[in-house]
Amino acid sequence: MSAESISDTPEATWYIGVDVGGTFTDLVLANVQHQVHAFKVPSVPDDPAQGVFNVLSRAAEALGTEVESLLSDCALFVHGATIATNTVLEQKGAKVGLLATEGFRDALEIRRGYRANPFDHRTPYPPVLVPRSLRRPVRGRLDREGNEIASLDLEDVKAAGQVFADAGVEAVSICLFNSFLSPVHERAAAEALRGSMGGDWIYASVDIAPIIGEYERTSTTVMNAYVAPRTVSYLRRLDERLCEMGLPKGILLVQNNGGAISVDRVADKPATLLLSGPAAGVGALGLYSKAAGTSDLISMEVGGTSCDVILMNEGTVDVSESFKIGGYDLAIPSVDIFTIGAGGGTISGVDRGGMLFAGPAGAGANPGPAAYGLGGHEPTVTDAQLVLGRLRPGAYAGDSITLDESKARQAIDDRIASNLGLSVEEAAAGIIRLVEQNLLQAVQEISSERGHDPRRFTLVATGGAGPMHGAPVGRLLGCPNVYVPRLSGVFCALGMLHTDVRHDFMRVFLEPLETVGAQAVEQEFIELSTQGEQALEHDGFSGNTCRIRREIDLRYVGQQYDVRVRLDGSEAFSIERTRDLFEQEHERLYGHIQPEGLVRISALRIVAEGILPELKIPHVAVTDGAPSASGERKVWVDESRGWQDVPIYSGADLGPGHRVPGPAMIEEATTTVFVGADDELEIDGANNFLIHLKAS
Repeated sequence: MSAESISDTPEATWYIGVDVGGTFTDLVLANVQHQVHAFKVPSVPDDPAQGVFNVLSRAAEALGTEVESLLSDCALFVHGATIATNTVLEQKGAKVGLLATEGFRDALEIRRGYRANPFDHRTPYPPVLVPRSLRRPVRGRLDREGNEIASLDLEDVKAAGQVFADAGVEAVSICLFNSFLSPVHERAAAEALRGSMGGDWIYASVDIAPIIGEYERTSTTVMNAYVAPRTVSYLRRLDERLCEMGLPKGILLVQNNGGAISVDRVADKPATLLLSGPAAGVGALGLYSKAAGTSDLISMEVGGTSCDVILMNEGTVDVSESFKIGGYDLAIPSVDIFTIGAGGGTISGVDRGGMLFAGPAGAGANPGPAAYGLGGHEPTVTDAQLVLGRLRPGAYAGDSITLDESKARQAIDDRIASNLGLSVEEAAAGIIRLVEQNLLQAVQEISSERGHDPRRFTLVATGGAGPMHGAPVGRLLGCPNVYVPRLSGVFCALGMLHTDVRHDFMRVFLEPLETVGAQAVEQEFIELSTQGEQALEHDGFSGNTCRIRREIDLRYVGQQYDVRVRLDGSEAFSIERTRDLFEQEHERLYGHIQPEGLVRISALRIVAEGILPELKIPHVAVTDGAPSASGERKVWVDESRGWQDVPIYSGADLGPGHRVPGPAMIEEATTTVFVGADDELEIDGANNFLIHLKAS
């Protein structure tokens, strides 16, 4: 629905989702009648909160009211915060001190011995976040059972606190050996540090990442301390400002795991926001799975800076226990997202070898693509789409930007076409072909390379730029259909309104599956579930609004990596059923099982979810008559067909029941949809676009 029609909306209680991206800040408004409205404004990288207030002002203006009135009538405000991510990427985090067991102060710098590219010995690791002078050793030791064999030396802790205070340390991480088996030493060290140096930002690994693996545990806890002061301070200020302006209750933040959490709770573990925005795509996929009629979906969200790919298999999105950001290893539950630098603002050029490249660097919101006219001179994917006729010159992204084709042509000519002896149009086509190969590989990384056949999935093309690449990439994958939501340009902001509160709890549990006592496992699950129920109760959830799910990490004896298994409901633990589930998942991941192999339990987990009000997509009445194009222009269709006169449709003129043969362009308020030759676009009952692909 366009912004202009909001003034006709009856007074209602609003749900608001705001996603701050690298290029645009998106806002989605929904009401109890399930009417949904979307807005975009350019992001303000130096002050993300200003982007939030700008987009709220835009929404209030369209509604014919004031921001204060809009907020006072808001029942739910969910925010995807990029502040933690930007803190890492911009290297603007806090000065961190590390308390480590004597003999282990260098685990953080030694890292692991492997590299993503084993042939690359030159690329340096990212800088260590804590210099050696601030990695202070303390005496004390726990054995492999968690029993104390040397008491914690509190004088060492106090001496470290003095060093930290003298050096101006802003945040402290505590990572003592074998603390995942017993928290006693880390708890005592934290209490002693608070007494000797004070400060709000003291984090113990038992609260952040109580896992096996000294390096991963240390790296995660240090990163948490690194982002805490800037991230938590920003969120508290934003929350307080919104509440002062009329918001009845505090905002919720989207976590890495795809669930939401309050500002108060996230202050204990701000590193859970490092994938905040993209993780909201899980909620959007859950919403659109009902409209698309399938629970097997792959979302390809192409925004201004990057492409985030998520796979939903039979209604479930995998959650990984580890990921990297800025080259740093983190062991925090996060949605399994694969991200590459490929978006509308992705910069293209010619390298020193005379080869065309696209990405990973992006032009950002300012100066942005050359066509924005804000001072950018590097050619981007948006510039190429404009030259190829797939984007229309003039107002863009809700009239917040104007696209200038002459500036786009000049940038491509100066940086690419003249260097390669090509026409501007040929160079632009090369940019699109190259970036679509990159998008194809990103989807294959999370599908075929992980045991999923993409031919049985529907590709969901989202983001402001995704619908222009959906049909070509879907065809290369062999997908039968591409689903394009009307609100694909605000995909994650919409997903925030279909997100539940979530808490993850885990406990290391090292026992052979075949001989473990089922009652012992059941007791551990009950204790973890109690923690989850208490967390949900603190957040205001009880009874039918609570959901507890059990998971278990298993591996064959001698295997290096765990396999996560989701157990059936909350049934009592069964050794036989658990092994069956483990072997099914192992077969899918690796293509084989060991029928006589011994299985070992590594960890027990529970996921505690608080159910928020469900956002629904209403079905719209079927439209009579054939659709009419609003115009026609020259568009580069593909390699074999080249330039053609292509009909241009306004999305507002298309309704359920309409069918549009390709090639065609559909212009929406927040995106543009490209329909390839011989493909057919159908408007489904939920008023979204379904592209039936011709087989490649």
